[in-house]
Amino acid sequence: MNKVFLIGNLTRDPELRETPSGVAMCRFAIAVQRPYSSQDGERQTDFFECTAWRGLAETIARFTKKGKKVAVAGHIQIRNYEDNQGMKRTAVDIIVQDCEFLSPKDSGDSFDEVPEAPRATAPKRKPVLQAMDDDNDIPF
Repeated sequence: MNKVFLIGNLTRDPELRETPSGVAMCRFAIAVQRPYSSQDGERQTDFFECTAWRGLAETIARFTKKGKKVAVAGHIQIRNYEDNQGMKRTAVDIIVQDCEFLSPKDSGDSFDEVPEAPRATAPKRKPVLQAMDDDNDIPF
């Protein structure tokens, strides 16, 4: 089973891109502190490159920025590639399948309000009122 859960802070603003076929992709990195301190009392930090796709990518790019705390769940993907100098490299990415925003919304944040999704509802029909012929049937 390949499953990973991380809580950390974004190290840079998310980068939203689109593949040639039009699929949204968001790349960002998070810094995660290790649960223990070194001998000199400093806590070590690990940095993880993350990738989200489609609607989740758009949501992350819209509502997060550098320094915000997030929880991500996903899986680890290892990529082998050749750099510009011809050296073989390995990259480890977290493919994000779920993300929770943990930082409170600051009053200074300039995030747009989330637009309400249009609802497919049938148009309301006005009730048809019928005139009463006889005023003698009124119970009062």
